[in-house]
Amino acid sequence: MNSILVGILSVLSYSIASILMIKELITRCEQHRNSIRLAWLAAILHGVYISQIFQRFNGFNFSFFNAAGLVALFIVLLLLIAALDKPVEKLGTAIFPLAAILLGLDMIFPEKSHPISTQNWEMTIHILSSITAFSLLNIAALQAILLAIQDQQLRSHHPKRLITALPPLQAMETLLFQMIGAGLFFLTVSLFSGFFFIEDLFAQHLVHKTVLSIIAWIIFSSLLLGRMRYGWRGNTAIQWTLVGFVLLLLAYFGSKLVLELILKRT
Repeated sequence: MNSILVGILSVLSYSIASILMIKELITRCEQHRNSIRLAWLAAILHGVYISQIFQRFNGFNFSFFNAAGLVALFIVLLLLIAALDKPVEKLGTAIFPLAAILLGLDMIFPEKSHPISTQNWEMTIHILSSITAFSLLNIAALQAILLAIQDQQLRSHHPKRLITALPPLQAMETLLFQMIGAGLFFLTVSLFSGFFFIEDLFAQHLVHKTVLSIIAWIIFSSLLLGRMRYGWRGNTAIQWTLVGFVLLLLAYFGSKLVLELILKRT
């Protein structure tokens, strides 16, 4: 099937899933899971689209929008898998539209390819662990934002319908730290594989990514340690989660945004 057609069907499925999820939240309809089913369909189609791009370039195409679309697919899949036994599906109201937008931009603005061969298994481990870490910590950041809104609404004694549909604060915080723990594991694998398998991780074009990723690792590790030893929670957890994720966002996409889209360099 034509990759553009597959991409369009995926974008439509993401969009309809987002609308249905918002409707389910408004009506508090928890019995019908049509939004989740459509999100699974959208993710499968998104995966087919990515695989066709993979075959076309015989490896990962790491142009800006294609890389962003691949990360969006990982985020969606991790959310859907987590939603099988955890109450995180409501994060789809933010993640599904974002995935649709990034996939749409990848189709509208095809860029010069930046292929990375996957014949080297060491590099494959590094790439996949990096993407998984970023995806999990992206979900954690969204969870932190939702937690902050929930806390503020409950303190105001006028909670909105979305907030009342969420699990209790304590459960939300537990989910947040579970996501951070999983993300930190893959970030650790990413950093170690980089140090072992990449010849010069502090080369000029990699140094900012390496430094920012290490700082983010320190922040998330400290946050988990503080949770275990000192019971850190609430605003402390929210703020440092967002700081750590912003550092990773800059590390993974900051230079690509400036070089490829602003300066038009490869």
